[in-house]
Amino acid sequence: MAMARTTTLLLVAAALLGASCSAWEVNIRMPTSAADVDEAVVAPLIHALRPLLGSGKHAGVECDSWVLGVEAHNVRDWKTVPASCEGYVGHYMLGKHFRRDSKIVIDQALAYVDNLKLAGNGKEVWVFDIDETTLSNLPYYAKHGFGATPFNATSFNAYVLEGSAPALPETKRLYNKLLSVGIKPVFLTERTEDQRAVTITNLRRQGISGWMNLLLKQPGFKGSAVNYKSGERQKLQDAGFVIVGNIGDQWSDILGAPEGARTFKLPDPMYYIG
Repeated sequence: MAMARTTTLLLVAAALLGASCSAWEVNIRMPTSAADVDEAVVAPLIHALRPLLGSGKHAGVECDSWVLGVEAHNVRDWKTVPASCEGYVGHYMLGKHFRRDSKIVIDQALAYVDNLKLAGNGKEVWVFDIDETTLSNLPYYAKHGFGATPFNATSFNAYVLEGSAPALPETKRLYNKLLSVGIKPVFLTERTEDQRAVTITNLRRQGISGWMNLLLKQPGFKGSAVNYKSGERQKLQDAGFVIVGNIGDQWSDILGAPEGARTFKLPDPMYYIG
């Protein structure tokens, strides 16, 4: 009975803990004896959801199949995650599945880098998106239905101004590898110029530094995300840089010539930018 009460207290504590680990990680080792209680490691949580088997349904389609359609760019132009899939997306983002999917993308990117024949002339760059690619806004989306509620620019921008978004650990592996081999990172983001200072602060707080350039959307730009990002990549190419890689969480991050020599798509079933 005492052990049952101890186990219950540990689970309650897990739900209340807060700050140092990655927002989407859950790492709970249940104690098997009283001696284990003090050694149990519990990662802080940002939401009460947990990974579950199975899925809900949206319009007769399993939510895992809907997410696959999103990632394959077959489901397009959607505004919100289907309400019936909010729980599924939340479980995916907070559990190990999202981290595993991200890891396989980054493992492929690292293998590609290892096989590159670099000129070493300082002109080779790699383009990174920021939101849901380099920094995670999961602490925000966990409070806003994991994308199942309509996007609110005012509340999201208020969150951005906190400068508290955690780094995505898999992306940091790639970022650090590129620095070590002399490829210059370039950030190309939908964030606007007035968010430059807080974005720089947030990146540095997360141990990210050494980039070549941070490109933000300028006031008055009219056009799609694809047009904006492909246009900025064209400017890099016109300036003599070689885009050896390009990574983002949205298809609009990697579509539109020049895409780069190789593109990589990270998972993001929480929102769509066309």
